[in-house]
Amino acid sequence: MDGAGEVALLDLVQQISSFSGGGNGGEEVPSFKKDCTDLVRRIALLTHLLEEIRDFKGDSQPSDASILSDWGSDLLLALQAAKRLLSVASSYSSNTNSDGAGKRIAFQFQCVTSKLEKTLGNIPYEQFDISEEVQEQVQLVRTQLKRAAKRYGCSNAKMISYAVSQPLDRKLDRLESSKMIEHSASNNHESPVKLDMVPKSNVPKSRGADQMVHIPESAKSLFTSSYASLSKDIDAANQENSSSTNPEEVKTQDVLVIPDDFLCPISLELMRDPVIVATGQTYERSYIQRWIDSGNATCPKTQQKLENLTLTPNYVLRSLITLWCTEHNIEQPTGFFNGKMKKSDGSFHDVSGDMQAIQTLVRKLSSRSVEVRIAAVAEIRSLSKRSTDNRILLAEAGVIPVLVSLLTSDDNVIQENAVTSVLNLSIFENNKGLIMLAGAIPSIVQVLRAGSMEAKENAAATLFSLSLADENKIIIGASGAIPALVELLQNGSTRGKKDAATALFNLCIYQGNKGRAVRAGIITALLKMLTNSRNCMVDEALTILSVLASNQEAKVAIVKASTIPVLIDLLRTGLPRNKENAAAILLSLCKKETDNLACISRLGAVIPLTELARSGTERAKRKATSLLEHLRKLQQP
Repeated sequence: MDGAGEVALLDLVQQISSFSGGGNGGEEVPSFKKDCTDLVRRIALLTHLLEEIRDFKGDSQPSDASILSDWGSDLLLALQAAKRLLSVASSYSSNTNSDGAGKRIAFQFQCVTSKLEKTLGNIPYEQFDISEEVQEQVQLVRTQLKRAAKRYGCSNAKMISYAVSQPLDRKLDRLESSKMIEHSASNNHESPVKLDMVPKSNVPKSRGADQMVHIPESAKSLFTSSYASLSKDIDAANQENSSSTNPEEVKTQDVLVIPDDFLCPISLELMRDPVIVATGQTYERSYIQRWIDSGNATCPKTQQKLENLTLTPNYVLRSLITLWCTEHNIEQPTGFFNGKMKKSDGSFHDVSGDMQAIQTLVRKLSSRSVEVRIAAVAEIRSLSKRSTDNRILLAEAGVIPVLVSLLTSDDNVIQENAVTSVLNLSIFENNKGLIMLAGAIPSIVQVLRAGSMEAKENAAATLFSLSLADENKIIIGASGAIPALVELLQNGSTRGKKDAATALFNLCIYQGNKGRAVRAGIITALLKMLTNSRNCMVDEALTILSVLASNQEAKVAIVKASTIPVLIDLLRTGLPRNKENAAAILLSLCKKETDNLACISRLGAVIPLTELARSGTERAKRKATSLLEHLRKLQQP
């Protein structure tokens, strides 16, 4: 999280600290007055922590800090939930409100308390040189929160995570958001997939309940089991909250009510392609994209500035919506209507292609004839390569689950064409979710381990494409893909190594995957890439190392592999970009590591660092200057 992020957190803590639950102005005492007071007091104690983070002057973050600030995002989300909770709970009185509302507020106290306690445990104190006194203060807050969570009796982690991310007064939030929108309106692998090649499409998801109903068993165990249990948790909570409802009132409720969580806060319509913005709020993709395209850089619901404009698909919520639609026999809205595709501005784009012919082709994939299947999958590979329209129509025709089943084919030609087709289809943003829901990851990993070289290359490229969504990084990392990618990085073809490096870099952005990569032997592979004079992948190796170097396990492995002399040599002879990354890696290795600092001093790093601080890139100057300052402190008596 950058400096502005810490300031936003500090401002939010200060706002909460100044909160006074004055009740409703009458003689009634708010039922949750003590809970509000305790929560405000505990949050106020975080002020010193955030002030130290704000005032920290050194290079406190690794090069990928803007992506890795999960602790900051989680803390911001928890504090926002706490602020919403305080505004509602401070005016609640059991004399004037229903018992059901009281139960919901009590449950929210459980959720917020537990979420805050868990989030505070993830703060990287060492990156900001947080004083021991402040660390002890934060630990005190954690202890109090943990004790409070036990008192509340909070035990369901999945339900907590879900509930904390939801607004307390959803109807009010949606009305306010709608008013804001109204106010604003009135004033070819088949070439290797690269990050900048993947289109940021706003086309809504093309298939709904049918795709969810036919998920293979392998997919359920990997990806959707949590959805079912989460859905049960929500149903149980709803049943508990409605236990006091008058039976006569229940009989009169003939109209099916869409859960508030499934409605876009802007349009108030059932979401078909929910996406998460930088503040953690979820919106329908087309409406939030329209809001951003109109020049707005704030979150409509929270009015906070968006640190970035990335829209991350909310696959969990989308799956829950699909399950709910299926359960209630409701046709889920799609973005594909009679050959037209709805764009972010509300207009329609004609999708060209013969849908009937494509459906016929997809059916041939299930033919008993091997020759027919081979011809069909080859044609689908060709179609998926040509255009976005074809990718939309193929997904709409249900090709993805069938292709996934062909990934484990004994026929090498079928397997190669199937994995390449999945790769091509994944370039269209909305197809990524369908591929994940079809349980493709285990089969793609199997291809990566045992397929032909071409199949391995395209499997690695597919994992990169799918891992662009943050939640997929976790799933792919847990699937066993990383050891297979490291193996390809070591022994693959030139293109295979590049595809593996790209996928590994993207996966290692997620903190939990760094240890997996180290244990899979990635440091040895990267060092070989740095020292091989015929290797043209020095940039890739340094970029991955710069991501890994913030992880303690990786740091130890990098030093143990005698990488420091190689990095110092690159400071002298490398290209400007190489020097920049080498300096960044060395800085990460030497923070609070006097042995490493002494090592780079003995190896003569001062001279190239001094030159880099004078004439390097802007980032290289910062890293070199900071590292030189650490060296000067080391030499002081």
